[in-house]
Amino acid sequence: MELYLIRHPRPGVAPGICYGQLDLGLAESADAVAARLRPLLPATYALFASPLARARLLAEALGNPQLDPRLKEIHFGDWEGRHYDDIGQAALDAWVAEPLDFAPPGGESPRQMAARAHDFLAALQAAPPAPAVVVVAHGGPLRAIAGQLLGLPPARWLGLDFGCGEVTRLDLHDWGTLLRWFNR
Repeated sequence: MELYLIRHPRPGVAPGICYGQLDLGLAESADAVAARLRPLLPATYALFASPLARARLLAEALGNPQLDPRLKEIHFGDWEGRHYDDIGQAALDAWVAEPLDFAPPGGESPRQMAARAHDFLAALQAAPPAPAVVVVAHGGPLRAIAGQLLGLPPARWLGLDFGCGEVTRLDLHDWGTLLRWFNR
């Protein structure tokens, strides 16, 4: 199976704002990003997307997506919509000390978010095989999916920096996963 992972276009949010699952609009046209990405995608594919607008709008410009809440970005709880400067250094230091297991108040940890994304991946792999699948989502879930498929330890997933409005191709085989290209 060819798996195309696309991060949503740049969101319409001020720099320094923690936004996680806030349902933001886009800073760039979903149609323009879709037109730029279409030549990199196969002619036909199954299409899945996060229901958050910044991913859903691009997916809808690419086709008729199946929306899946497991593909949502990490939930930052009480931090959502706040500027990082207002969250407080002690809270940010706690996050840095435990980057995979720390959960902001009312939110989820990266491991919890990854469990959702891995559940989506398991369901996708258990379904009748599609020749090509396109997933439009967010940096967090895409890192978890790609990291799992590439056999990377969770601590290395942060090194998978998916660019906004860019596509990555992984080919899934019985023997393992081949990274064809990253951030085109």
